[in-house]
Formats: sequence, structure tokens, C-alpha cells
Amino acid sequence: MRIGELSRRTGVSVPTIKFYVREGLLPAGELTSPNQASYGEAHVQRLRLIRALLDVGGLSVAAIRGVVVAVDDPEQPVHEVLGAATKPLVPRYDRDLGDGVEEARKTVAGLIAARGWHTDPSGPAAEALAAALVTLGELGHSRFVEVLDTYADAAEKVARADLEYVAQYVAREELVESAVVGTVLGDAIFSALRRLAHMDASNQVFGQALRGGGAG
Repeated sequence: MRIGELSRRTGVSVPTIKFYVREGLLPAGELTSPNQASYGEAHVQRLRLIRALLDVGGLSVAAIRGVVVAVDDPEQPVHEVLGAATKPLVPRYDRDLGDGVEEARKTVAGLIAARGWHTDPSGPAAEALAAALVTLGELGHSRFVEVLDTYADAAEKVARADLEYVAQYVAREELVESAVVGTVLGDAIFSALRRLAHMDASNQVFGQALRGGGAG
């Protein structure tokens, strides 16, 4: 297909498609003449991946470039490629976290060790968790660490469900791409489900208390 048809099928403008090619996010089309190129279904799928990472995941162009490099590397073991592909999805915190960050890092490292997780206690995800704990402490909610194990239980179940689904239903060549999309969209799904559960829990905990108080 020509670039115009690719644009119509994906809803991505021609200038944006050309930008993605220049930035290394999208492979160039196959030249059919000096001024014409042909695009295939792989380009359609890649554009959908890019848009999902941009629109739903909120990733930067640089982060998406890191994802697609990992997706396109067929030589690496699946576990290592999944790690490289999902690493750009972890939020970064540039501000000075102050003196409390070392204690938060110890808390995170202790959690990882206690649960027997095979992951880097000083990696980006651990650092993001430590930053969140520091912020909670600054807001006067340092006791939130008391519910970390409950959060970790839920995270284990969700992570295993994610990867078991991918392993069962997705072909090897699409495995990493599907895991990345699942992580980005899965975060959105889990966040929405948590909000729904919050509303129900709030009704049960606080709504009933208010109704009971009114009846008294």
C-alpha cells in the first residue's frame, strides 16, 4: 500500500508517519521508485503500537524508540528482551528526594527480598516505588507502608496473569510487543478497576457508617 492508504487505515497523518520513520520508530517502506514506497501490514501494526504507547501509555518518543528496539531484536532471550522493552515504561523522578529516600530504598529492598522477587532492588521500578513512598511520607502518610504487602500480593497476581495470557495466546514473534502493549493497557485497565473497587469499598465502609449514624 502507499503511504496515503497507510495513513487512512491507521488514522495517522502522512507527516506524522514520515516523522516516525525519521525518528526510527517505524521502518521505512520498500522503495518502488525514487519517490514512492510501499508499506505492509507490519507497518500498520507498528503504527498501532506507537499510538498505544503514546496515547494510552503517555510515553515520550525517546522511550518508544527504546521499546521498538527491544521488540525488533529476535536474538535476545525473551526474559531479557521483556525487561528491556518494559524498562522505558517505568516513570522517572528527577526531583531531589531528600534524606528520606535512603530509608525508602531500604523498605523497597526489604520488600523485594522478603517476597523472593528476582529483580534489581536498585533498578528503575524499585526507585519509582521508593520515590512514591518518600512523597507519601512528605504528605504525612508514612504508615502507608503497612499496606505494601497487600499491594504486592495484587501485583504478583496481575503480573502472572499478564504473562500467562501472553505465553498462552501469543506467537513468539509477537510476544514482546504483546507484553509491552499489555503492560501499558493493563496499567490503564487496572487503574480503572481500582477506581471502581474504591467506589464500592467507600460505599461499604463509609456509606454504611453514615447510614448507621443517621438511623441512630
